Amino acid sequence: MLLAAATILVGFIILIWSADLFVAGASSIAENMGMSPIIIGLTIVSLGTSAPEVLVSFTAALSGAGDLAIGNAIGSNIANIGLVLGITVLVAPMMVHESCMKKEMPTLLIVTFGAGVLLIDDVLSIVDGWLMLGSLALIMVHMVRSQTHDEVLVEEAEEEYLPHLKPLRAWLTFALGLALLIASSRMLVWGAVEVAETLGVSELVIGLTIVAIGTSLPELAATIASALRGHTEIALGNVIGSNLFNLLAVMSIPGIVGAETLESSVVTRDYPTMTFLTVFLALAIYISRRRSRSQEGHAYVGRTIGTLLVSFYGLYYYWLYITI
Repeated sequence: MLLAAATILVGFIILIWSADLFVAGASSIAENMGMSPIIIGLTIVSLGTSAPEVLVSFTAALSGAGDLAIGNAIGSNIANIGLVLGITVLVAPMMVHESCMKKEMPTLLIVTFGAGVLLIDDVLSIVDGWLMLGSLALIMVHMVRSQTHDEVLVEEAEEEYLPHLKPLRAWLTFALGLALLIASSRMLVWGAVEVAETLGVSELVIGLTIVAIGTSLPELAATIASALRGHTEIALGNVIGSNLFNLLAVMSIPGIVGAETLESSVVTRDYPTMTFLTVFLALAIYISRRRSRSQEGHAYVGRTIGTLLVSFYGLYYYWLYITI
């Protein structure tokens, strides 16, 4: 148990560090090839911050721990809204542009309900997995085409910090980051499975809690950093983009590797919680347009909403505790 816990801790540290190396290397390679900051932010940075979840999910699926992968995807989405966005808004209230209300949030809502329809039969099949992955590709193409013409987002992306590495160093950093991501994900999955067996709890619960929080730490750091710089479009985009990746890429992997039968609690407890938080966030942003602090074409998302999000996250953990 002690060895497994230490392996999880070391795995998380290396996972988060290697994700930064991966993003730095990949971003610099893209920049050296002439790619614009907005495209880099929408694709490589978004993929990079979700790389820990993707690698952990893939490793778990190959190891026969599909429940851990599914718990990681759903738990990370719950953590991204309840914990990451909740804490971010408490630290730095956001002014959300109306383009987010008209484009990104509706997309996330549709994907959330659509994925729920695929899982309602308690089975994540190979067909479900490929449908999710295909949907992600279409959404990414659409988002890149539409958001590269969003003046607010383009301006914020230009001001966001991106590493500037020379070609050779960029490729070495990218390769090292990828290798460490793979190694640390294997460490993390092994430790999580050992802890689950020792404590007598399901791999799903470990995925929903320990693994989900750990793999959400890059999003927490990136989102708070962007919000403190006043780049609220980037900050909220980090969360929405990460949740889309988790639903359509991370959760699709167990199905693609091999059909996965879900625990009943996924459909009755965890997925409804994630859906509730997503709908609550959308309604909160929409209603906040009428607040006195909101500017024209924007919605002021303040600390009251942040407090509610963190409180809902805490209540979910209590629900999880009493139903284990």
